[in-house]
Amino acid sequence: MRYIHAFLASLALAVLLSSQAYAEPKYDSGANDREIKVGQTVPFSGPASSYAVIGKVQAAYFKMINDQGGVNGRRITLVQYDDAYSPPKAMEQVRKLVESDEVLLTFQLIGTPTNAAVQKYLNQKRVPQLFASTGAARFSDPKTFPWTMGFNPNYQTEARIYGGYVLANFPNAKIGILYQNDDLGKDYLSGFKSALGDKASTMIVAEASYETTEPTIDSQIVRLKASGADVILDASTPKFAAQAIKKMADLGWKPVHLLNITATSVAGVLQPAGLDNSKDIISVNFAKDPQDPTWRDDPGMKKFFLFMETYFPEGDRTSSFNAYGYNTAQLLVEVLRRCGNDLTRENVMKQATSLQDVTLDMSLPGITINTSPTDYRVNRQLQMIRFNGERWVRFGPLLEDGTN
Repeated sequence: MRYIHAFLASLALAVLLSSQAYAEPKYDSGANDREIKVGQTVPFSGPASSYAVIGKVQAAYFKMINDQGGVNGRRITLVQYDDAYSPPKAMEQVRKLVESDEVLLTFQLIGTPTNAAVQKYLNQKRVPQLFASTGAARFSDPKTFPWTMGFNPNYQTEARIYGGYVLANFPNAKIGILYQNDDLGKDYLSGFKSALGDKASTMIVAEASYETTEPTIDSQIVRLKASGADVILDASTPKFAAQAIKKMADLGWKPVHLLNITATSVAGVLQPAGLDNSKDIISVNFAKDPQDPTWRDDPGMKKFFLFMETYFPEGDRTSSFNAYGYNTAQLLVEVLRRCGNDLTRENVMKQATSLQDVTLDMSLPGITINTSPTDYRVNRQLQMIRFNGERWVRFGPLLEDGTN
């Protein structure tokens, strides 16, 4: 009997040791018992430097999380470099993040051309390119790029919504299109034309593209006005969107102006262009506007304002860019929490691609995040908005494009 007891005790010990070994934390480069290292490039300089505030507010958010004890007891270390919105510079800096800093993942790299430049490299290295700050379709393609996941609404989805709006409200429109000559602009062009269908060839009277290296797009706006267009689809980034709005006003030209979501910042685009000049511009959104008094007593907005006051007091709490940075950082923290003690790159992607009914503080009511291993799109729901000269005003129902 004594031997049986000894055997059972030995067996129990073996099972205990086995279970403890099974529960041991798992780490890839960039993670340990104390730290989770995250890498990011931001256009702190260059033609898209208005986006720089996004990286600043994200850094402030992670500081707040660290002050609260971190994520499952681990602090987030955010390593940021300036890429100047330059694809070659982005490639150089991302290599440094992966090979020298040895980050666990990259987060919210900002911009379509810069993300495109590093996408193949990160997928070859099997490093998560998580919540890339772009809506180009190539960043939600799990079959081709399983380690890449965009955050922004798909540009083609957004463009199809604009196309449907034009067909319903301006069926006889003459349409001009201004677009950035890269994946961003071309996705808008493709989605918009697909929504117009066989009417695209007759309704679209002019197209004008620009390069991000151009100092001004005045000549493109003059050309679009000369085409007789009375509706403009504007698929540009903040600097050029502001130029377009101002030049239209200088020319006394007031077409129906559809402005893509990436250029809707009041402080970063509409104020520099002139608030009066920006009146009646139409766009879409998926987040609460900090300027909208509708959200004055909203719990999520109160949390955002308290965060801004405490951790980013130098920032503009009415800025949609700051609200965007807050939401994206909150989502990354949620994914890292779900990873538990398995901080491998594979598990990061597993958790990010299995989100169900996740709501963020600054998302519009009714908008939830649902992802799967076959559908990486984080934001699929949008609501149309119109600028009233002071702030954006929502109109119509939530819209969702089921196309994947």
